[in-house]
Amino acid sequence: MHVFHHIESVRKALQQARSESKRIAFVPTMGNLHEGHLALVRQAQQAADVVIVSIFVNRLQFGLNEDWDKYPRTLEQDIAKLEAVNCDMLFYPEEQEIYPNGMDEQTRVVVPTMTDVLCGASRPDHFEGVTTVVSKLFNIVQPDVAVFGLKDFQQLAVVRRMAEDLCMPVEIQAAPIAREDDGLARSSRNRYISEDERPRATVLYQSLKWLKAEVDGGNLAFRELEQEAKARIEAQGFRVDYLKLCEAHSLEPAAEDDAELCVLGAMYTSAARLIDNIAFSRALTEQEL
Repeated sequence: MHVFHHIESVRKALQQARSESKRIAFVPTMGNLHEGHLALVRQAQQAADVVIVSIFVNRLQFGLNEDWDKYPRTLEQDIAKLEAVNCDMLFYPEEQEIYPNGMDEQTRVVVPTMTDVLCGASRPDHFEGVTTVVSKLFNIVQPDVAVFGLKDFQQLAVVRRMAEDLCMPVEIQAAPIAREDDGLARSSRNRYISEDERPRATVLYQSLKWLKAEVDGGNLAFRELEQEAKARIEAQGFRVDYLKLCEAHSLEPAAEDDAELCVLGAMYTSAARLIDNIAFSRALTEQEL
């Protein structure tokens, strides 16, 4: 695997690949890789001839009370994991390479919808940081396809909207959520779950599944279902950030005549904030059509 630290060198290598008519797939990450990330790489390998992964801990998407400097940097382990799955390239830039004019004067990319609800409500300006850095990385790599995980459903929706609005010639693919054997979504944050909390941490996923089953069974009291799902999580001793049933494309609160839905939730353990979601479709009745 070739490792690049500078925009000029990675562009030169990718230009060579394009001259050979090779299709390029891109997986942006912040490192501290786990099996969920490697599943994205494997999907990218099915979609293209050359796969490039980026590792960049983006200060711009961290809030005032979020510890950017404490985010795990595990480069040696990350490189070993990427080499084990035969990744072709790694782009690992320093902050100065991505933000040469400094953070304060950086041009920002803002998606005006879907970014002030759910995770955006809890993390102001987070998605502005995401869309800014992803747009920069897309400009650097210029991939044919980019793969994002469905676990960050809101991020995926926002990036898709950004690419559509800015006419970016990149296909955005979604990869299924990678889960532990008990259903817990794989995440770098799982390391912060205490031993006492771990058996109960699956309540988020179980509550989302319960809500989906209720809707599948014809229960359209969406707001009441949300409250009951929250109560199930709180009964296990966790604090709920949000739990919402939304229209899957707009992330607006679901209405009874919506066919494409997603139930999204976030909760706090003693030292971690966990997110999860389930996207699903429902057949509308003749009255709802």
